[in-house]
Amino acid sequence: SISTVSGMDELGHHDDMMTAKTMPNTYQLGPSKRFPISTVTDILKDVLATNLQLEKYEVEWARKMTKTLSEVIKAGVKDLMIPRYKLVVLVTIGELAAQGMQMNSRCLWDANNDNFASYSFKNNSLFGVAIVYGIYME
Repeated sequence: SISTVSGMDELGHHDDMMTAKTMPNTYQLGPSKRFPISTVTDILKDVLATNLQLEKYEVEWARKMTKTLSEVIKAGVKDLMIPRYKLVVLVTIGELAAQGMQMNSRCLWDANNDNFASYSFKNNSLFGVAIVYGIYME
């Protein structure tokens, strides 16, 4: 079978409204390059340590920093140019206040091709956990 992508060339030209571009299937059933767990873990270590080392926990700061760190991590992993992998990045920052916390996640995925990397960081005031899921898209 052949995949087609269609679209309009220019608005207002009705005689040639839709053109189809034919693209052959790749028939690739597995990744040509695996999700590099150790390299992604190194990115997580670097980003969390660099940005959280000297910080004190504050609620508003943590809310903004989780978004910022997620974007920085996503950009760093995308720079690895891992073909056909979708990325999910989760960052959690919390206060260290003599209490415990457990984090769990469940995913429906292909155990042969999908994978994840995670890293936990803490200083005297806060903890940070970052997880990157790499999901292979056929």
